[in-house]
Amino acid sequence: MLGGSRARATAHDASDYDVGLYYTEAAPLDVDRLREAIAHLVDEPSAAQVTPVGEWGPWIVGGAWLSIGGRKVDLLYRSVDRVSATIDACRNGDIAMHYQPGHPHGFCSATWMGEVALCQPLHDPSGVVAELKARTAPYPPALRDALIRRFQWEILFSIENAELALPRGDVTHIVGCAYRALACLGQVLFALNEQYLINEKGALIVAAGFPVTIHGLTERAAEVWRSIGSGQYENALRVLRLLENELRGDLHGRLY
Repeated sequence: MLGGSRARATAHDASDYDVGLYYTEAAPLDVDRLREAIAHLVDEPSAAQVTPVGEWGPWIVGGAWLSIGGRKVDLLYRSVDRVSATIDACRNGDIAMHYQPGHPHGFCSATWMGEVALCQPLHDPSGVVAELKARTAPYPPALRDALIRRFQWEILFSIENAELALPRGDVTHIVGCAYRALACLGQVLFALNEQYLINEKGALIVAAGFPVTIHGLTERAAEVWRSIGSGQYENALRVLRLLENELRGDLHGRLY
């Protein structure tokens, strides 16, 4: 399947091509054959990196970094069985966050469901991906509620933790908490709008254009980072508190 910005028609000319390779536990991916297949496609076979299954952890799993015709092509492995089970869990409101290098906010299990929902099948002769995709629409209310429940409280919690670090001048902790507050805010806005969030990169820019959003979100998030960059940490946390307060007020009006 084709994923990422190319599948969502939001790519620019230099965007990567993200290709998901789905396999079943009964018919595991043959990585050696994959290496042989890509050798005839890539610009420089000696530079192509193809990993074993599991090399990148249980959630990114593994894949390959390739250059084909001067274009960057990323392959990502996914187990159909595990993705199917994760979709069932998400539909029941059962989600989890996992530590994952390359994902500063962590890897939310609902990402796998979002990948399927937003992908374009390229080769699906037995209809496996089509069947998975059919289970992602409409957006499940239980998933929406679970994501809001999981991430909304953590916004203020992160801000308060950053405020406790102010007297110590612990800049690293303050910055980390500020990032986490904004990342959780993005998760809540995506859930409120019943949109799948598959990567925290650019999430707030996308969320700023949703029907349900926070006025001036992009500019105010930028103010947080400008304030941090100039050492005005109190102002950064003040802006974050205002964002959290507005989101909480909107949530109360919509949910109660």
